[in-house]
Amino acid sequence: MSAAPLDRFAVVTVSYNSSAQLPEFLRSVRMQSLQPEAILIADNASADREAARASASEFGAELVELERNVGYGAAINAAVARLPEAVRFVLIANPDVDFGDDALRVLLESAVHDQTVGSVGPRILNPDGSTYPSARKVPSLRTGIGHALLSGPWPSNPWSREYRGEGTSPTHPRAAGWLSGACLLVRRSAFEQVGGFDPEYFMYFEDVDLGYRLGRAGWVNRYIPSAVVTHIGGLSTRAESRRMLIAHHESAVRFVRRRYASPVLAPVRWALVLGLRLRARHLSQGLD
Repeated sequence: MSAAPLDRFAVVTVSYNSSAQLPEFLRSVRMQSLQPEAILIADNASADREAARASASEFGAELVELERNVGYGAAINAAVARLPEAVRFVLIANPDVDFGDDALRVLLESAVHDQTVGSVGPRILNPDGSTYPSARKVPSLRTGIGHALLSGPWPSNPWSREYRGEGTSPTHPRAAGWLSGACLLVRRSAFEQVGGFDPEYFMYFEDVDLGYRLGRAGWVNRYIPSAVVTHIGGLSTRAESRRMLIAHHESAVRFVRRRYASPVLAPVRWALVLGLRLRARHLSQGLD
């Protein structure tokens, strides 16, 4: 197969008052051996938009200026819609991601040479060098209930460990139910086939939902640990952390209600929703 398709990819990120992170992110992209056809920054009506414009100009990126904060997934969708039709793959990443050596090339080669792949994700490291569990199962009824009810009071319970994939080596490539949206390469045709990210997930769980829908459409989500990135994270204030914790659990509730919408599953759905809300309350108490 010709290597030419490797050139037909773009990088898309989202900025919301993230101008301080953009220069390092863009520099990290520009240091890769394989360069994207385009870099788009979807700006969610940030207060620091002028600084984002300056960074985009310095590194040859395009700033997509949205009129309001539409959330992560909807902002990505808006940027992808502006890409030239010839772009076949899109690397989606948070602006606080630092790319390891040749990470983009490794991800692109994996996707180009496997036509069943709808998305591929790298090994994501935390700032301390530990591996973030970025390749997980779509929560089943059993693991979903166990994780929702017990992950707060009993973090090491077997259902949460199974959901996070803790029994699998972080250096072992494998198919996954979903891959973290912090850094994710998607085949554009697959992404568009399933309608991109669901914009009703304002923040969190849009990646779980995307992986689930890609899988249902017959595509494979593949974890490629030989591509390594570092997710800096941890830049929120204490108040923002609590707000995001609540948003995360409300998005999880939305996913549960959609996946298990059958009237027959109503009791299970209620148990999951109750468990998630109890978990959110338990975890948020530590942020008071």
